Amino acid sequence: MLLLYAVRMVRTGFERASGPSLRRVIGKAASGRVTGAASGAVVAIMLQSATAVAVLAAGFATSGFLSTSAGLAVLLGADLGSALVVQFLSFDLSWLIPLLLAVGAWLFLKIESRMVKQAGRILIGIALVLISLQMIGESTAPLKEANFMPYVAGFLANDAPTALAVGALLAFLVHSSVAAVLMISAFVQKAGLPMEAAIPLVLGANIGAGVVALWLTRGMEQKARLLPLGNFVFRACGAVIALVLVTFFPLPLERISSDPAQQVVALHVLFNLVLVILCLPLTGLVARLVEMVTPAARDENEAERLEPQSALDERVVHVPRLALASATRELLRMGEIVELMARPVMMMLDKGTQEEIRRLQQLDISVNKIHSDIKLYVAEVNRGELTSEEAERSMELVSYAVNLERAGDLVSKNLFERALDLQKNKISFSPEGQLELERMHDRVLANMNLALNVLVSSDVASARELILEKDRMRELERESHNRHLGRLQTRTPESMESSNAHMEVMRSLKEINSLFAVVAVPILAKEGQLRETRLVPAE
Repeated sequence: MLLLYAVRMVRTGFERASGPSLRRVIGKAASGRVTGAASGAVVAIMLQSATAVAVLAAGFATSGFLSTSAGLAVLLGADLGSALVVQFLSFDLSWLIPLLLAVGAWLFLKIESRMVKQAGRILIGIALVLISLQMIGESTAPLKEANFMPYVAGFLANDAPTALAVGALLAFLVHSSVAAVLMISAFVQKAGLPMEAAIPLVLGANIGAGVVALWLTRGMEQKARLLPLGNFVFRACGAVIALVLVTFFPLPLERISSDPAQQVVALHVLFNLVLVILCLPLTGLVARLVEMVTPAARDENEAERLEPQSALDERVVHVPRLALASATRELLRMGEIVELMARPVMMMLDKGTQEEIRRLQQLDISVNKIHSDIKLYVAEVNRGELTSEEAERSMELVSYAVNLERAGDLVSKNLFERALDLQKNKISFSPEGQLELERMHDRVLANMNLALNVLVSSDVASARELILEKDRMRELERESHNRHLGRLQTRTPESMESSNAHMEVMRSLKEINSLFAVVAVPILAKEGQLRETRLVPAE
């Protein structure tokens, strides 16, 4: 359990520190199979999970930004990246544990910067992974002397199909091929599990990891479910074929390492490397295959029934406490739609097609409708008897709905229209300008997520962080503005062509961030943690 928790801790650290950047890497994977595989491998190494990459890629497939063929290339690369993580963690790194814990804890507890805190989280997570592996090794060592171990080992060694199924079940139960393979290697090293049993267990773990992605995306749309299904076909067929081959042609793993545990890890890496090499050319074929065998999307009526319904409950409109809770839920849904619109903004500015941009702009219709519904609903609530606190809360909700509607307009009418102009005139940002805007965009997305959490939790510490982020965004805008002017002075061609667009995108991102951050103002005002003015008192 510590191993699973630690792997998740590392993953959440990377997601919180650079989640938008990782998503953008996946989103750009459509440029080629090799590029897609490399992107998937990099993100899987960062997140320590091929399954997490599969879920991210499935989201892009649903939005239409990633084809099934390109998505399968990403997932093949992610499998290899996950295997490389196992290789790294299998080395004896126990000497690093005190250093990782000391530095990680200091960064996480003492530094206020979000990025630095998440770096500390990642270091602590890696230390806990290493500690958990030591614990697994110590706890499995006595099994080597257990009376039943030879029978279990002999049974698995002589029944490869059963060992394959056990490995798949283990990976599915722990929801992590990284953890499953590390546990198998520990049993080989400490408990005397023979390689004849370990090989099918590792191959089975690869199948089980494919099943995990299928399970996690089972409720998504058809386009999203195609990717894990195709990846499962690759993993399952590859594992079965590999098992048959090693039965007749034993692998010379002893040439790689004399350590049995390292041999197990090497087999895992080798399997996924061969899978990438052999299956990358087949992604188009398998994509067509899974599209044929997967049932078509549900009919429109059923799809409409399954769409999220409004949280504005007319039955409780005369009970202010419950009605305002319903309005908060609907406001949360409104914010999530705006966030969904804003997430691919940089991709659209870079290479968005008119069809993709127009489809995203349609989401603003939903935002406007929710905005109108919330105002009418709260007006109906205010016709009843409210306490002063409830009346104040109702006004805060309406005010925030106005802010989110404005944010949606900025995304739809400013940023997406600017993207259409850039694509139409074939103008692109300079590499430096693109990087600056991407950093601002990443920060805005992270702050959107934080703002929606504050809307639900009313947490004072998070509200303070949100207001501090407004100052950091102001600094980012000023720095980007100065650098952009410097590029104009040196007459950088791309900067001169995209100058108006750069400034407009920068201002829009800053304003969107401010509109979301307003949710923190009433929370901090009640706690007396806001100043009346930023002006220095006049003498």
